Amino acid sequence: MLRKLHHNAYRCRDAEETRRFYEDFLGLPLSKAFEIRETKSGRTTRVLHSFYRLGDGSFLAFFEAPDMPFDFKDQHDFDLHIALEVDYPVLESMRREGLARGMEVRGPSDHGFIHSIYFRDPNGYVIELTAPVPGHEAEAEPPGAARRILDDWQATKPEARH
Repeated sequence: MLRKLHHNAYRCRDAEETRRFYEDFLGLPLSKAFEIRETKSGRTTRVLHSFYRLGDGSFLAFFEAPDMPFDFKDQHDFDLHIALEVDYPVLESMRREGLARGMEVRGPSDHGFIHSIYFRDPNGYVIELTAPVPGHEAEAEPPGAARRILDDWQATKPEARH
């Protein structure tokens, strides 16, 4: 049985630049870091793996791997974003702090069950801070509703464009 998320891992351009965003700005403590000098397959490398602890004990983790090519780009929200839950009053204070630091900030956006603001981290990933609307748990879909929506989508979705 799967119990909970331990960590999600992403590539980063620069470990210190990433630390400044996640620890200094978002307040997630750098909790573990180690250097990898040899892969499990025996290849010599130099990679730093760092972990930032969230309030529930899970982690966001990053690999700085200078010897491995990676296409860093500004991600679109639909392609990749990391959503982190905060209390509602934190949204406005983080929005103000981001603007004061000259960061790209979007929102707040009212999604009905949550309100969100968005930043872009130094690696191009969209970071969403989201605050649940009081009582949002009571708005959970009835059993089977999500499956019916997915089935309808599969039956009616537009053709993929390549």
